[in-house]
This record gives sequence, structure tokens and C-alpha cells, in this order.
Amino acid sequence: MHFRLTFLLVFLIPLQVFSQGVIRGRVFNPVNNEPIAFANILILNTDIGAITDENGKYEISPIAPGLYNVRASFVGFKSSTAFEVQVTLAKAVQLDFELEEDASELSEVVVSSEFTRSEETPLSVRKLNTNEIERYPGGNRDISRVIQALPGVASTPSFRNDILIRGGAPNENRFYVDEIEVPVINHFSTQGSSGGPVGILNVNLIKNLDLIAGGFPANRMDALSSFFEIQLKEGRRDKMATQLTVGASELTLSNEGPLSEKTTYSFSARRSYLQGLFRLLGLPFLPTFNDFQVKTTTKLNAKTELTFIGLGAIDNFALNQDIPDDETAEERENRLYLLDVLPIQTQWNYVTGVKLKRFRENGFWTLVLSRNMLNNQSFKYAGNDNTLESNLLFDYKSQESENKFRAENSIFGKGYTLKYGFNYQYSRYFISNFDRSTLSSSSEVIDVASTTFFNQYGAFISGSKNFYSNRLLLTGGLRMDGADFAKTASNPLNQLSPRVSASYQLRPNLFATANAGVYYQKPPYTVLGFRNNEGELENQENDVRFIRNSQLIAGIEFLVPEKNRRFTAEAFYKKYSNYPSSIRNGIALANLGADFGVIGNEPVLSDAEGRAYGLEILAQQRLFNNFYGIASLTLVRSEFTNPNTAGFVPSSWDNKFIVSLTAGKRFGKNWEIGTRWRFLGGTPYTPFDLEESSLISNWDLRNSGILDYNQINAIRLNPFHQLDLRIDKKYFFNRWNLNWYVDIQNAYNFQAEQPPILIPIRDDAGKLLVNPNDPSRYQLKLLENPAGNILPTVGIIIEF
Repeated sequence: MHFRLTFLLVFLIPLQVFSQGVIRGRVFNPVNNEPIAFANILILNTDIGAITDENGKYEISPIAPGLYNVRASFVGFKSSTAFEVQVTLAKAVQLDFELEEDASELSEVVVSSEFTRSEETPLSVRKLNTNEIERYPGGNRDISRVIQALPGVASTPSFRNDILIRGGAPNENRFYVDEIEVPVINHFSTQGSSGGPVGILNVNLIKNLDLIAGGFPANRMDALSSFFEIQLKEGRRDKMATQLTVGASELTLSNEGPLSEKTTYSFSARRSYLQGLFRLLGLPFLPTFNDFQVKTTTKLNAKTELTFIGLGAIDNFALNQDIPDDETAEERENRLYLLDVLPIQTQWNYVTGVKLKRFRENGFWTLVLSRNMLNNQSFKYAGNDNTLESNLLFDYKSQESENKFRAENSIFGKGYTLKYGFNYQYSRYFISNFDRSTLSSSSEVIDVASTTFFNQYGAFISGSKNFYSNRLLLTGGLRMDGADFAKTASNPLNQLSPRVSASYQLRPNLFATANAGVYYQKPPYTVLGFRNNEGELENQENDVRFIRNSQLIAGIEFLVPEKNRRFTAEAFYKKYSNYPSSIRNGIALANLGADFGVIGNEPVLSDAEGRAYGLEILAQQRLFNNFYGIASLTLVRSEFTNPNTAGFVPSSWDNKFIVSLTAGKRFGKNWEIGTRWRFLGGTPYTPFDLEESSLISNWDLRNSGILDYNQINAIRLNPFHQLDLRIDKKYFFNRWNLNWYVDIQNAYNFQAEQPPILIPIRDDAGKLLVNPNDPSRYQLKLLENPAGNILPTVGIIIEF
């Protein structure tokens, strides 16, 4: 249907009217919000430009429709370049620039913000802008998939968006949208972990994204692998604009504009139609998701700005009991297996927050107040007979809600910065859980309902100073965090987090960087709020602790600003301690993986250790002569100790090597082709205990096999590789724009090896067969479980 609609639109479109585009915006100092008058704005590789007026405003016209790099500069300030600015005929481009003051006294020193990071994070930072995200091949306009092209980021061959950075688990990342924390960014998220099949954030409203993979700033807390700083676009100040996106799985509507002279807004809503599509295809599971996103920005006065954001999602996961007419024997086995193990799930989450920024001459205060909540509910019956209570395997419902306040003061002097602040968080965790599927026998049943409250508090101070005429930048910070979930954690002095970074300019375009730091993250609420059947907070009695991670990073960076190129190499070492391990299974939670379900809802001890180390190499070409590309290589090892084994064993995220190659080319008449190829080492997995799994009492209790935790991650999968392609075609008209695209994931249909699944052998009527030699056991068999099918997507984007 999408192909027919696309070609119909192409042939019915009238010829473009030869009109011209406009770029307008504001240039200002981000330290004090004051306009920068008489700044130069230049469209690179052209002689078209403008100069700002006394209010820092500018306008460039006429401009032919197309994609441009635009640079703003002024004497005494670092220049700033906006890459891939899309100029159309339908509406003016709103493009604002923040120019930071330059304290350098050396004329030969190259100072530019094309690739630079903030003084707080002088290394391990990767940047993506809105156009890079939108047209990324294989990304399907999903941030979680797009960042998999960056160095140190591993991906999986399955349909999930788990973000695995430098050998760390998916729950070691934190996400901030306009400086407001957003704990869940994926639909159908795994509670206690992270990831999910589809991202929540709408890329239509994203301005840029920074991935900080090391050298974390002291004003950020509760992460061990990365922070994501996502900045949403400010709503249009001139008039309303709308964008409609029709994809293979969802429909998205975005709208932005002014509410008043002082307030702008942006809004989007998305509705999926996967359930109908999956039913048509005869798949045994039927997912449906919806999400919304809103932002308002109010300029209360020249020195005060108020930002509000709201994000939310509603997810439903049902089972399809209909039997396809043309089902093969293998398809029947897979369908029955999935029906046996997949729960019926409902999940919703939201975030609301306000940020008040109050400027003064030498800095600003930032005050953030937010609330977020996750509701996760699932249940499962044995044999999929939902009428017999005796068949109930588990009925799980839990809620996580957080109320947060953060205050930060930023002070900027000549050649130095100073920041300090504090944060407080009040949390509620509710759980209602009936479970007879995870314990050792059917006579043992978890049946608990409880609500637990937690307080968390922290403070930080950090600063940076330039030396040797701006060649050497030193950055240091100290934060401490405490919480009342256990005795050790309640004393902030037990969680002191010092950090120091250095960046030295060896040559005008060559930098050496290094970092050392200690970071802490609290365990998930599923661990903190776990109660046994006696109602005791068992993990609190076990004195569960903040997870500790000590990191060392050293690297080198070479820039070629005139060609928009960047080359980096970084070595890293991460040492984990106080990592939770399961008392039931005797393994670190880092080795449980991250599939649908719940991680950490069990008794634990903070006694596991881990380490991850490796080397990252990156070559990046931002748009230059209509070409762009990213090439990255990561060599990484990730290992953890387990009470069941001696020494370190590979973790579930131990890929060993990651290769990612992305490139794109723009052609005449607004055609664009992009491609991505990735090659990853196979991850280890834990095999099934066939003897224990085959017992009728065990299988009837779980509907699935039991893993052999005495062979933790003892078997490694084969390497995985995949090619993704994307073709874009754009049309520009006087009042509207059209973009159709074809996105093909796994173009050559590579079948990636996955851990085999264990299934019972059935007769023609679907009844499980008993082992004739041992009536206490079922007959079981291992079934190959390849992942990966060619997945073409056709989409249409209309802007007006």
C-alpha cells in the first residue's frame, strides 16, 4: 500500500515553483543569554551570509532549497557550525546559535565548536544532529538504533534496542531531555534493566544528541556506562508548522508554533498499527504502542527562561491464539513455544518536568523539578488456559514513581568555570506479585503486596581551568550520594565520587586527553523494594549497596575542521564492585541478560565484581561535498565474577569486537542514499540444564527450560553482521514539503545465531510426550533460533 501511495504522489506532483528559502534566528552568549550583535553568519561553500543586528537576530535570503552547513562567528568567541540544515520553500528555518567566549591568546590555536565538547566533558563525547538521526540507514527514525553506529556501542541481532556501551549492561545508562531525566526511552521496556523494541522519543522534535561514554560531569548521577543529553527543538516563533509521518508500523503527527509573544510549543503523538499487521501475518504476539511528547519554552524576561516537557507511552502486548491455515511444522513449534513463554503485558510510563534558568552576567542558576512513573503489569497461565486459577504461573504488577529536585549554580570566569549544586529524590515502589514459576517447587509460592518509600540525596562541586595559554584544560569534580535503602548507602561519605580530566593541545588540531573517576549507581527498584513472604525487605537486611565503578580513560583526537573530519582513539578500563548477585542462582545480575520481563526481583548480595576494558577508534566525516560517513572499531572485553564459578567469566555483553561503517551520499534533484554495515563478535550464553528441565514437575511449573548456572556463559555464539540501506527523495513546494523513503534492514537477510530454545516434543494433537524410559520426564529437544529477516520499510513525511 505504501509503495502504491508513494508512486502515485510522485507522478501527480506538479512542477516546483521556483521560489527561495529563508534562514533566520538569534545568536547569543549561553552564559548570560545576552545577544551578540554584528556576528557573522555564513552558509559554507557559498558567498551567502548575514550579520546580526543589535538584538542578535539575523535573516538570510534568498536561498535555494537544499542541505547546508551554516557557521556563526564573532571576534572573541568560538565559532559554531550547524551541520545539515535543511532549507525548504514551505517555511523559514529557525536556527539559533550559542557562541561561547574564547579566552585563547594564541592566534595559531584552532578554536571551533564543530566537534568540541564542553569543558566538563573533554573526552568520550559523540554528537548527532536531527538530520543525522532522521536519515540514518537502518535506524527507522529511532534514536536507540541510530546511536549503535557510534564507537563502543554494541547492538543485538534481535528486535530489541538494548544499548550496550563499553561492555556495560543496558541499565547503566541515563537519559536527560532538556536536562530533565527520562528513565524510560523504549516501549515495552524491561523493568530493572533497559531497552525495548521501539524508542519513545520522536526524532521530529529532537535538535541534537550528545552521548557521553566516559569522564562524566559531576552534576550527573546514577550511571556507570553513559549519559545521553538530548536537546529538543524550541517551537517555532513565527507561525504554526505541522509534520505528518506515515511509516510501516505507525502514524506520527507533530505540530509546533507560538502560543504568545513569550511562549512557544512543540507537540507530537504517535499511534502504532502493529497489532493488525502482526495478526495479518499470523504472528503469535500482538503489540500495540502509543506515545506523546510536548515541550513549551517561555521567555519570562531577558534573564529568565522556563521550560516544560512531558513524555509518555502506553504499551499493550497480547497473544494471538489464531492458527494460520498454511502453518508448517517448524512454524507450529515456534508458535506454540512463544505462546508458552510470552506473558500478556501492559505497561505505561510518563515524565513531566519544569526547568527554570535564571541568567546573570557571569553565569546562571538551573532549577529542575520533575516527576516520572512506570507501571508494569504482566501475567501468565500454564497451557494458556486463563480460566483455571491453578494454571496461574505468575501475576505481577509494580510501579516506580520518582519526584526529583535539582539545583545548580554555574559560574564562568576568564579561563575557568565553577559549578556546584545539590539534588533530592523521593521515590515510591509498589509491588503486587504472585509467582510460583521461579522457585524450586510448586509448593513454594511468592505472594506479596507492599509499598516502599525511599529518599535519595546528593551534592557536587566541579571546576575547570585553562593553563599555558589555553593549551591545557584541567577539569575536576567531586560528588557524593546517599540513600536510605540500606545502612552503608545511607552515609554519603561511603559514596564519594572524585573525578579528574585533562586535555592538552599538542598541535593546533591534535589533542591528548585522559580521565580518572569513581562513579556510583543505585541498584534497580526491583532489588531495593524486594520483600519476602514474611514482608521483610530482605535486600535491605543484606545491606545492598550502591554499585561502584572506577574508570581510567586515555585518548587522542585529531581534527580537520576545514573538511569537517574527526579522528579519535581511546583506551578505557572499568572496574566494578558491589555488583548485585542472585542468591537463588548464584550469578551476577549483569549476566542475566535483558529480555522481556523483570530483572532483580529477588534476594541479592552486593558481592560480585566485574571489569570491562578495550580500545575505540573513530573516523567521522560530517557533511562535506555531499558526502558523510562514520567508521568505528571497538575491541572490548567484559567479565564478571559469580559465586558459582572461580575467577572472571565473560559477561552477557562481551562482544570482543564491534565494527560499524556508515556512509551516505547526496545526489542531484534531492536524492540521497545511505548504508550501514556492522560486524560484531558473538556474545556468550548459558546452556540449559537438560536433566532438570525435562522433569515434568519443573516444566509444568515454568513452561520453559532451566539454565545450568554451573556453566555460566560457557558457550559463545558465532559473529553477527548486517547491512542496512536507505533511499530518500525530497520535494519542495511553496507551502509544503514531501519526503518519501525506503529503509531496508538486514538487506542480505543474514540469519544470526541465537541461543537455542528448548521445547517439548508434542503429538499431532499438541499434547506433550512423556519420555517412555522415564515417566517422570517429558521428551525435550533443542530448536535452532536464528534471528534476522530482511525488513523493508516505506515511509512518507509531509510538512506544511
